[in-house]
Amino acid sequence: MMSDIEKNSITKPAEWPPRLVICVGTIVLKDNQVLFIRQAKDQSLEGQWSIPWGFVDNEETPESAALRETFEESGIKAEVKGLLGFQNLHQPGWIGLIFLCHHVEGKPIADGIETDMASYLSLDELGKLGEPIEPWCEWLARRVLEGEYSLIPSEPHNPYNPKMAFL
Repeated sequence: MMSDIEKNSITKPAEWPPRLVICVGTIVLKDNQVLFIRQAKDQSLEGQWSIPWGFVDNEETPESAALRETFEESGIKAEVKGLLGFQNLHQPGWIGLIFLCHHVEGKPIADGIETDMASYLSLDELGKLGEPIEPWCEWLARRVLEGEYSLIPSEPHNPYNPKMAFL
């Protein structure tokens, strides 16, 4: 008997090459705090605090997109320390890659377009915020701040260097 996946692949020709929407986010650490931004009016998460997020543009690597989005949304320059993980997102064909970063320079400042606030928050501050926090972002930040994560560091000696690999 054929599964639904097999039936769909037979009846619906696949687009080639397959297309995915790749979203990237960062957990930027500074002094036992994580960088959060609050989504501005008319944004998908309007009024909610979240980690910096965005889409990977054409011809852009996921890690450079993550750093670009972080800077655009918060004014913070960061450096990737490694890959925290992968998340299937709510939309079919959308995936999220999350990078652990450390603060390099800058003070959190909202861009006034996508974000209306930016701040580093500790575990205690997250609990006392009193404003909506996107649940997955809060869960992820808490895990990192509590040391409950595994990091996949960048491997600089891969055959495609200088393209980053996380192994």
